Order: sequence, then structure tokens, then C-alpha cells
Amino acid sequence: MDLVETVEIVPGRLHMLGFPIGQAYLWRDGEGLTLVDAGHAGAAPAIETAIRSLGLGPERLERIVLTHCHRDHIGAAEELAARWGAEVLAHRLDAPVIRGEVPVPEPVLLDWEVPLYEHGLTVPEAPPTRVDRELEDGEVLPFGDGAVVVHAPGHTPGSIGIHLPRHGVLFAGDCIAGVGQVMLGVFNVDRAAAQDSFRRLAALSPSLACFGHGAPLAADTATTLAKAAA
Repeated sequence: MDLVETVEIVPGRLHMLGFPIGQAYLWRDGEGLTLVDAGHAGAAPAIETAIRSLGLGPERLERIVLTHCHRDHIGAAEELAARWGAEVLAHRLDAPVIRGEVPVPEPVLLDWEVPLYEHGLTVPEAPPTRVDRELEDGEVLPFGDGAVVVHAPGHTPGSIGIHLPRHGVLFAGDCIAGVGQVMLGVFNVDRAAAQDSFRRLAALSPSLACFGHGAPLAADTATTLAKAAA
């Protein structure tokens, strides 16, 4: 079984779960747990082990919020949801892809993105995954003292960010990357739309930004995001 790296980001509240490619985030509200993204197919046992290593139980997993439809973000969601009864949530536009009803939208790759994209295809293909609730822009979800859905299309049509305004936390999915530097995420189906979404997310001025790839940004976050978005 692959091991999942567990990194505390906000004491008692937020942990990052690191996979060979990408990461997910575990948010804690008292007894309830929310997983933002779900790693690759086959990662469910490792995610459960990581949760238990924090002194928590996977049976406390109430929901899995998927930021978009790519295999390295949705892979373990179906297995975790089936085992523990968690609700799976995703944007309306990506839900049919996640369910396996339509193909994954193909990105328009820049030349330098091609080898990276081919490497990403080594991640196991995700199984069809149920989506219990289809999300829209502006919806407020019952975790993090009010988690706001921010539609951020461009990486995929139904990409979303999740903003916890009372905690200053932003989960940016793959719209923004933090690998080496803060930058627009790669593998976009619509680069211009992705740039607009980057600016929209940056305008939220979070104090902590959590990316699908790369280390979370916790210092001078709002300024760094604004400069990168510009």
C-alpha cells in the first residue's frame, strides 16, 4: 500500500495528504471531517491510514468535495464514499465526467507541458464515481463555518475553488499551482478562462492558499497571489 504524507497546515483543523502526484486536504470541524479531493485510484486504504494516524476515524468523513474531474483528484472518492457513507460533491459541469458518462475534456497543451502531461497519465485511471450533489457558483457548504463554492473554469469547465472566509483559507484546486513558484496551473482546456479564474480567486485575498500541486502558501499570501495573477 502506498503511504500518504500527512502535513499539519492549521493546528487541529487542516492537514495536507500528499501523494506521489498531487495532494488532498482534510478539514476538521469538531467530530466531522471533510476531504477536499481524493487522490488517485487505489489510495483509499492509505487515506484511511493517514486519517487514523491523526487520532481520527474515517467513519467521521462526512463529505468529499472534488475540485475538478481529473484522475489524480477523484480516484479514491468512490471507494471512500461507499465504505464510509460520505457525500460526494462536484460542480455541475464536471459531474458527468466524474460519473464516467462523458470523456475527460482534453487540455490545450503548451509545448513545455507535453512531457508533464504524459507523466501524469501514469496515475491510474479513476473509476466511475458517484456525485451526490452538483454544485453551483456561490453555494455555501456546511463545513469550515461556511465554505463558499467559487466556480473557476479553465482548467476544466467545472473546476472550482473552495473559500472559507471566516478562516482565510482558499482551496484552489488546479487553477493555481505552487510548484517552485505560484503560477497558473497547467493542462488547461481554456487558458484565457483559467487566467480569469486565477484573478477571481486571487481577489478573495486569502491568508492561506492550498493548491492541488505544490506547497500551500501561508506567508504574504494575498500579495503573492495578486502579483502572480497580474
